[in-house]
Amino acid sequence: MTSPDTATTPDAPTQVGAKENRVIWLLLAAAFVAILNETTMGVAIPHLIGDLGITAVAAQWLTTAFMLTMAVVIPTTGFLLRRFTTRAMFATAMGLFSAGTLIALIAPGFEVLVAARVVQASGTAIMMPLLMTTLMTVVPPHLRGRMMGRVSVVISLAPAIGPTMAGIVLDNLTWRWIFAIVLPIALIALVVGVRWIHNLGESTHTPIDILSVLLSAVGFGGVVFGLSQIGGHGTDVAAAEAATTTLVVALGIGLVALGLFVWRQVILQKRDEALLDLRIFRSSNFSLSVAHFAVMSLAFFGTLTALPLYLQNTLGLSASASGLVVLPGALAMGLLGPVIGRVYDRWGTRVLLLPGTIIVLTILWSFTMLTESTPVWILIGTQTLLSIGLAMSFTPLFTASLGSLEPRFYSYGSAMVSTIQQVAGAAGIALLISVMSSVAAGAARSGVAEAPAGAAGARAAFLLAAIIGTPLLISAFLIRKPDDVPDGPPAH
Repeated sequence: MTSPDTATTPDAPTQVGAKENRVIWLLLAAAFVAILNETTMGVAIPHLIGDLGITAVAAQWLTTAFMLTMAVVIPTTGFLLRRFTTRAMFATAMGLFSAGTLIALIAPGFEVLVAARVVQASGTAIMMPLLMTTLMTVVPPHLRGRMMGRVSVVISLAPAIGPTMAGIVLDNLTWRWIFAIVLPIALIALVVGVRWIHNLGESTHTPIDILSVLLSAVGFGGVVFGLSQIGGHGTDVAAAEAATTTLVVALGIGLVALGLFVWRQVILQKRDEALLDLRIFRSSNFSLSVAHFAVMSLAFFGTLTALPLYLQNTLGLSASASGLVVLPGALAMGLLGPVIGRVYDRWGTRVLLLPGTIIVLTILWSFTMLTESTPVWILIGTQTLLSIGLAMSFTPLFTASLGSLEPRFYSYGSAMVSTIQQVAGAAGIALLISVMSSVAAGAARSGVAEAPAGAAGARAAFLLAAIIGTPLLISAFLIRKPDDVPDGPPAH
């Protein structure tokens, strides 16, 4: 493997310039604000049901619509980032997010609020691929680990802080303040970004393939929507049956559309006209890293949703208190991100990914022993360890996956990583909540008291996550750090 000290050429940059570093920090801040907003609505739903006079099923659309929009928009960003300038894409992303936040703040009713969430999500969907593509373009290979460590702060800390922030706001103010706090920050980022950000890389003039856009929207949107129908209907038999029908139809249509989408991309990529160029999967290191990341995302987002439910429904904690239980782990991930990135730059993948994977699996298996009387301090400690293990995994996976690609494929790789995170996260939430609800309901029907039944559901959910994650011990051995060659891997 090439040493970082020798993997340079006379023309290759060895450091990040002041102007580029300023752009990176701005993108990090903008992405953090945008992704923070993704997980705030879950806590606010009980308040919205009362204030807007809607049902619980209708209120779920505030999160479902956001997830659906992300799943539809993200796969197109690989093409968009090559077609339009960096400044134009940033202005579009933050402009949409700011507009959606303003509409949500002044929304007179439920329908307008859902529309506002769609506009917000359209901007959020662009930010992470834009951030990762920019990093891969301007940061020399031997420094990418520490920069991707900053990305792991955004991707892990922001979703975890969202519910905590929302809980504190809702305990003292109305739900509109969730948007009122975020709006000025988003507007400042938009104004500063339009002024500071300069264009990076070269734009292409390839026409967009409308059929690919439609197939992508139906495919990824159908899969995420189908997954969102799993569980969450309690003992309402009629609602559960309707959701099952919707699940089967949506997943069926989505999978067929995805098959056609892949077929279409294989044809178009021969002319370099694909919406999402699938030649990125010719790199076995990229493919393995993305698969590993998918399972980690499933565990991360599933746990981030299931654990607070266990804390509230079984241990009787408030929404704010349950958010504070997971906060130390989120802060640990944020603080360790840059440090882990430096370790990656110096020592490579295995020294982080293998122990990180072992920690994650150990904690997931320990969660299979939860009871209705498990002390909260134990959960704080184990959740923090889980977060540390995830932090040790995410940074190497981001950096190794995208570093395995040719520079011309960075935008497509970033779009794929973000898409996988979205779909795997939706799957993790759906699967764990479904198992948790089903097992708890079954135990309750058998005469088990509410708290022990809830604990049984939690144990079953984490058992599923632990079983799914166990094969990661194999891939953790196989994923490697790409050679630090500034010009990227050889062309295919």
